[in-house]
Amino acid sequence: MNGDTSQKSHKQLTKRLSSGIIKPNYAGVDSMPRKARQKAPECIYHIMLRSVSEILLFRDDEDKDYFLALLKRYVDKYKCSIYAYCLMDNHVHLHFDPKGFDVSKFMHCLNTAYVRYYNKKYNRHGHVLQGRFESRILSSDEYNLAVSAYIHNNPHDIEGYEGREEAYKYSSYGIYLGIRRDTMKLVDKSFIKGLFNVKEEREFVQRYSEFVSCHRDIGSMKEISKRVIAKEENEYIGGREVIIRERAIGKVMTYIADRVISRGKVSLLEKSKRRSMGYRAFMAYVLRVLCGLKYKDISASIHNITISGCSRLCDKGYELVQKDEFYGKLFNELMSCGVK
Repeated sequence: MNGDTSQKSHKQLTKRLSSGIIKPNYAGVDSMPRKARQKAPECIYHIMLRSVSEILLFRDDEDKDYFLALLKRYVDKYKCSIYAYCLMDNHVHLHFDPKGFDVSKFMHCLNTAYVRYYNKKYNRHGHVLQGRFESRILSSDEYNLAVSAYIHNNPHDIEGYEGREEAYKYSSYGIYLGIRRDTMKLVDKSFIKGLFNVKEEREFVQRYSEFVSCHRDIGSMKEISKRVIAKEENEYIGGREVIIRERAIGKVMTYIADRVISRGKVSLLEKSKRRSMGYRAFMAYVLRVLCGLKYKDISASIHNITISGCSRLCDKGYELVQKDEFYGKLFNELMSCGVK
């Protein structure tokens, strides 16, 4: 095969992979949506979840461990960060940085997975969570610090933890103070540590502990909002990475197809669905994470894939990025090169 023929075949396969898997009409339109939640790509959030009044959100430690494991999975899958958390029996507080990912999509995945687990374990049906999750945009460094202290002071009213909130197992406070290991590697301390502008870990622990103690009587979140919220909302907060999530789908697809073909991951005459499954799974995962598409939009665009099948395909793509060196490097390449 001469050079011209090879180049022509390469272009044909790129076109085939792009147009054959993803149809032009990829944009989904929601009908009659509820009032839009206030959000912006650069935002950091305080997230609150509550159970319906007649049940506990967590009946035992196993439930809390399962919730944290789910949180870890989705934080890693969607490349987000958790700056603080506290799990109480009937509610949850999260200091959450989606790093440009849609906060509603993230929480929908997390909540759906936990409710499915909870209802199956306790042989029940119906709602577990009290309406939609609550979220507040943290629009200044001061607001972020106040919320961090508020979350870590939450165990204050639990018998035996007044004045020793850091000992509560299901709060990230003990991780901040170094008295408990972050075995899941869930908590990102770098943002809050950066706001204190100290390099030495010992000095940070001392200053942060004093800060949280001084804010033990900070009151309700409404009081915090009145005291520290900035006048201008959605202020960009420096010292952190925000990933570009709204990328041109055609360019991303072509970029991926070109890399996959050049490495021989898919052949021009490939007929085996098994061989192309890795490519399809990776593409679905990238469209979800870096292009911000909903499952229904991806499933409407990928031939012969249902919404539930699309969810499983994205999961396979995520696993592929973790285990396959080629796809792992390609994903990092897409993240860093900023294909738009």
